[in-house]
Amino acid sequence: MPRLLAAPLTVHVLGASGRSGRAVCHALAAQGTRVVPIIRNPAKATGMDSPRIADLSGPTAPLRTALADATHIVCTAHARNIPALLAAAPPTAQLVCLGSTRRFTRWPDAHGNGVLLGERALLASGRKGVILHPTMIYGAQGENNVQRLAALLRYLPLAPLPDGGRALVQPIWQGDVTASILAALNIPWDGPHSLIIAGRDAVPYWQFTRMVAQAAGLRPRPTVRLPAWLLMPFAQVFAHVPGLPRIGKDEIRRLLENKNFDIGPMQATLGITPIGLPEGLRRTFTPQA
Repeated sequence: MPRLLAAPLTVHVLGASGRSGRAVCHALAAQGTRVVPIIRNPAKATGMDSPRIADLSGPTAPLRTALADATHIVCTAHARNIPALLAAAPPTAQLVCLGSTRRFTRWPDAHGNGVLLGERALLASGRKGVILHPTMIYGAQGENNVQRLAALLRYLPLAPLPDGGRALVQPIWQGDVTASILAALNIPWDGPHSLIIAGRDAVPYWQFTRMVAQAAGLRPRPTVRLPAWLLMPFAQVFAHVPGLPRIGKDEIRRLLENKNFDIGPMQATLGITPIGLPEGLRRTFTPQA
């Protein structure tokens, strides 16, 4: 088990109005930690106690003011904003930032390149803290990963997948992402670190679609093997059909690469053992009392 510090009395949360940000704020408040939510849009402050307004992509002064008294900072905003965070945060504050395993893709895009930019900035800064790279996150209120897949499967009698969906996927439940962030806050980091967080189970994407269908109360769809180049124009057509979720070309291409990772370092460093995919999907699609 990792050596832990006493839970921080106050945590500043950037991106507090987003899915992961709200989950972190609720979990911190539930354990008695004072939360200072920092958001860009005042219209999204519903349910927040005394939020501070600052834009990571705007002038540094408002952000520096919002973080002036920070000792522990969680940044769930996109990792491309880490350089701005480093410029504004007190030099002694401990940082826990959320990245993405998109940084490892063979087909770089703006999202993945932004994560790489943020990670490099943190690692070069010498600041104490960590950037956590989650795999696909599911199970958050309003998330658009497994929920979007389930919505698509409702319309399709078959599941057309590039290469038959043989590539591996290892999604992580939002509750385990939140638990990982809270655990990272209580670790005495010596300088900057980077760590992958992932779910317990890595399964082929064809199996993942069937598990999602079953959890959503649907009949599992038979898999049809199609080349990625043929699926891409179909995705463009579907984008214009009302009610169907949008699937981008990059998303189809990434279905061809394995996205499985060793969770040993996550368990050893954070003390977090993620739940299995069947249980995570059950919690996602079963209304909680």
